[in-house]
Amino acid sequence: MNATFETLTFETLGLERTDDDLLLVRLNRPQAANAMNTRMGEELLDLFERFQLKTHGVRAIVVTGAGEKAFCAGGDLKERNGMTDAQWLRQHAMFERMLRAVVACPVPLIGAINGAAYGGGCELAAALDFAYAAESARFALTEVTLGIMPGAGGTQNLPRAVGERRAKEIILTGLPFTAQEACDWGLVNRVLPQGELIEATLATARRIAGNAPIAVRQAKQSIHRGLQMSLADGLAFEIECYNRMVATQDRHEGVRAFNEKRKPRFRGE
Repeated sequence: MNATFETLTFETLGLERTDDDLLLVRLNRPQAANAMNTRMGEELLDLFERFQLKTHGVRAIVVTGAGEKAFCAGGDLKERNGMTDAQWLRQHAMFERMLRAVVACPVPLIGAINGAAYGGGCELAAALDFAYAAESARFALTEVTLGIMPGAGGTQNLPRAVGERRAKEIILTGLPFTAQEACDWGLVNRVLPQGELIEATLATARRIAGNAPIAVRQAKQSIHRGLQMSLADGLAFEIECYNRMVATQDRHEGVRAFNEKRKPRFRGE
């Protein structure tokens, strides 16, 4: 593992460099259904802000939860019980910053939703680039049943995934839905048996990691930013992203490897 990751120690996250190019991130509070307390939010913020500065050779990241019961049960309401309004607002400001760091991560993020993804856990799943889910996984945004509303990207990322009308139904009722419904509606891409989830997600991550990293990064940014623009502006932005790759060594290597009928050796240069 890169020395930067070797020296990181987290209380609530487990990091595993499964291949040279892949990083598996586990939300690691199984005794609390991997609920997101202040420490987990701070550690996720720390981790993903690091990737905005340097990727350390990581070309794809898989995010999952420890155990088989929960991906993330949302905000830790036991920790929040008794918080003053000011304390609540300070904590939530950090959660908002953390979600922005997740969305801004230049490395592709793939979810392996291994169990319940409620509240902030569902919001985190929606903030990833895409996700696979175990058959037993369940999803919900229950905030309105607690007197609040989704505030970690849920009202923005969920409609982009499932459409406005479906997102309104999910958020305004607070009702849970199944992994298959999440797949049918567009929140997750595949539903798999629990025992196959991690390996299938890693297999997709390996496929991505084998592609040219600059091209992957530029394509990811073009899709994400382009969806926030008019079609004309999005097309112009796409060309800007494309043109940055023409002079790269990876572009030359890709064409050369194709003509030499061999696997390309992309170096991210």
